Amino acid sequence: MDSEQELDLFGEDEDDEYTNNNNNYNNNTHNDKEESHQTSSSSSSSSSSSSSSSNRTGGGESSSAATGTATGSGSPSEDDDNGEVRSNLNNFNNNSNRNINSISNYNEDDEDDDKDLFGSDNEDYPKTLATSPFPVPVLPAVRNTNNHSRGAYGRGGRGGGGRWSDRGGAGILPNPSGPYPQRGGYGYNPRYSNVRNDERFVSELKFSKSEETLARKCIAFQEPCEIGCYSRVEGGEVYFDDRSLRLFKRLITEDIGADLNDGFDTFIEKKDLGSDGFGDLLTCIRNKNVPLQNMHFVTYRNNLNKILATAYIRNDPWEMGVHKRNGVVYLDVHKLPEKPKSELDRRRCYWGYSFESLATEDPRRADGEGVHDIDANVEYCSVIKTKLGAHRILMGAEMDCCDSTDEGRRFYVELKTSREQLNYHTEERFEREKLLKFWIQSFLAGVPYIVIGFRDDGGRLVRTERLRTKDITQRVKMKSYWQGGVCLAFADEVLCWLYGTVKENEDYILQFAPPFNRLELLQAHSCPEAITNHIAQL
Repeated sequence: MDSEQELDLFGEDEDDEYTNNNNNYNNNTHNDKEESHQTSSSSSSSSSSSSSSSNRTGGGESSSAATGTATGSGSPSEDDDNGEVRSNLNNFNNNSNRNINSISNYNEDDEDDDKDLFGSDNEDYPKTLATSPFPVPVLPAVRNTNNHSRGAYGRGGRGGGGRWSDRGGAGILPNPSGPYPQRGGYGYNPRYSNVRNDERFVSELKFSKSEETLARKCIAFQEPCEIGCYSRVEGGEVYFDDRSLRLFKRLITEDIGADLNDGFDTFIEKKDLGSDGFGDLLTCIRNKNVPLQNMHFVTYRNNLNKILATAYIRNDPWEMGVHKRNGVVYLDVHKLPEKPKSELDRRRCYWGYSFESLATEDPRRADGEGVHDIDANVEYCSVIKTKLGAHRILMGAEMDCCDSTDEGRRFYVELKTSREQLNYHTEERFEREKLLKFWIQSFLAGVPYIVIGFRDDGGRLVRTERLRTKDITQRVKMKSYWQGGVCLAFADEVLCWLYGTVKENEDYILQFAPPFNRLELLQAHSCPEAITNHIAQL
């Protein structure tokens, strides 16, 4: 093959051809632009041009074919291959140049739009418009379907609009605006409603002080001093002596393993005496000629237990009557309505009385004889004088039993039952709640010892433990469960507020109710007649 026929695709000849093709492309482009301006010429010239073009094409070979044969006299296959490769390369170069020219034209046209407004000179930045030509996007309103007010949304509302019409019909639940009353008090009893709509409302004491603040207060508590007592025997008769007081049995460990269910069938439950029980305390005070001129409060210990325990236990509702006569505030015990007790609840209550019977001496019960014929109404009550902070208190406290020292000095012993502590969680709950109540009850009345009988779930006595009342606070102080000083400081706050709020010859109800963040004092219609008669005789 002749050297002239074997052209180097990337040699000098190709470079020359590449340059010529570029020149031809530029010329063609210029001619195309001129021809584009002459498209409006007469139809005769267009027809003649097309006829001449058809004659040239019909002359046998095309222009591209003629170009291919003019390169040399080699074989037709090699000539076709070289022509085809050159043709593709030329098309590629032509397309590339066309794209480059179009990009350069685009840059020239949009040169003004791409200027940097924040360049070094910043000349054009002050000329920008203050208002954007584009609208500000507005998001659709968010509809919260979880927290609608009761009036317009929720379960259809009270006006009939509500959400029923938005959903296209009634839902699964019925509309409460019909035969179903609206729920009040956030699920609690209406008397404990969070919304204060009670006309009886007088004042409130909010729990605004923290435990740290109360712990810094040092409230003095005078050692309790017994000034009287009375006994209630079987049948309900009351005697102002200690005939119902039982003696503690020191060999209580011999009864470990005893079944506390013995005698349940003959158990006589305690009756609710209401205001008559408070009248027995006032009768004892009158019988002992106790002066009340310097007293601030007269109450049962049970009411003080509730107040002191509220410093830490904020989920047990309670209430009490408040009556002020001759400068003395009388606190009457009110028992809140309870749901009927189940068989298990009654047995658990009986286990406490059964352990008290086992842990005390009973001359009527022979050695080894089981417990039977327990009457919960038989009780012994001590009348005690003490002082908490600046307030002198006279209170009645039921005592379980007593013991005596070697010198013959008598002291009281508190008897309690509790479920055996099986793990850490039950032990923590026992120390947080039960030990708190045990300590308050014994501390207020000056009881030095507490004997606890631990039982299993079936009511069998597992073991016993004796605690010194003054050691309980040290036991829980290391675990930061509660502090006795905080309970006293909290009670002092309540008594100061209560005594300074109530008026002479007025009757009130002090209640602790949901949401358990304050004490409320409500106006009462009148004082129970039994209490009024006893107070008048003092």
